[in-house]
Amino acid sequence: MKKKRNELKFLAGEDASARDLGPDSKVDSAERDEELLDAYSRVITRVVDKVGPAVVSIGVKKMTPSQASPEQTAAGSGVIITPDGFVLTNNHVIEQANTVEVGLTDGSSLSGHVVGNDPETDLAVIRVEANGLPLAELGDSEKLRPGQVAIAIGNPLGFQNTVSAGVVSALGRALRGQSGRLIENMIQTDVALNPGNSGGPLVDSRGRVIGINTAMVSMAQGLSFAIPVNTAKWVMGELILNGRVTRVRLGIAGQTQPVHPRVQRYFKLKAPTAVQVVAVEEGSLAQRAGLQVGDRIVEVNGQAIASVDDIHRSLSRPLAGAPLGLTILRGNEKREIQVQFRVMAGQ
Repeated sequence: MKKKRNELKFLAGEDASARDLGPDSKVDSAERDEELLDAYSRVITRVVDKVGPAVVSIGVKKMTPSQASPEQTAAGSGVIITPDGFVLTNNHVIEQANTVEVGLTDGSSLSGHVVGNDPETDLAVIRVEANGLPLAELGDSEKLRPGQVAIAIGNPLGFQNTVSAGVVSALGRALRGQSGRLIENMIQTDVALNPGNSGGPLVDSRGRVIGINTAMVSMAQGLSFAIPVNTAKWVMGELILNGRVTRVRLGIAGQTQPVHPRVQRYFKLKAPTAVQVVAVEEGSLAQRAGLQVGDRIVEVNGQAIASVDDIHRSLSRPLAGAPLGLTILRGNEKREIQVQFRVMAGQ
């Protein structure tokens, strides 16, 4: 009977370990809260110490058609990705720049030039003539989960290592950039940003870059967006090698969606996810080929498609003169669609 009463007390929240045992227990609880906050602070400071030296300020001068003000200045942030001076930033930061100045955290300033830019993803690579520079470690954005800690580091207007922290709010978002282009597969966070943070890194709790901060919704609090680092890895590779990204423009907007395991087994699909079409542009190649909203793209030219990044990579390597073969799921059917395409440069 005594055991039964103890169980009832426990269920009612009256167990001795949970009761207020007096002032000392309140002090212990406060100390534990402080320890948790201290641990969180230590994580942030370690990340800033690790990544901060690789974050730079970028100042540009642009020529404008206005006779009253023929020269315009702009500023943003960037992150060093190689020790010999390659810097990743946003396209809208350096677009139409005549001169580029890169400010390091040690106070020095270096002249830079644009290696290449890709308006489709709002990414650009610039180069400064220097060696032995601090660089940031690139992570894997495919492993991100909502709720994960995210830390934005910027160098706006020379205010070194401006830091804000929050969490990953959602993945796979689509947003129109400053150029009006729709940018897909973006990371949404609640990290506070300002315009000078554009081009700076979004990093995880281990100091690995998981995205490049690109936009905030000015009319809403807690809505900031970053380009996934896996997209950035592919784009910067193309820009460093070729100075531009060449791709087939299908004219769709898509998002990564899971495929039910039974559907995956039935159709013998190679990946557990696919790219679902959420919009089709009027008059586009996709519309002429018959793609529809709701279709799920599972293969391109026989290669498995698991994410929007896979689509971008596939469309950047078209076979000359050959149509693009898409394998899709529409309802309960698996279909093959042939797309006659034209190749477009990403500049």
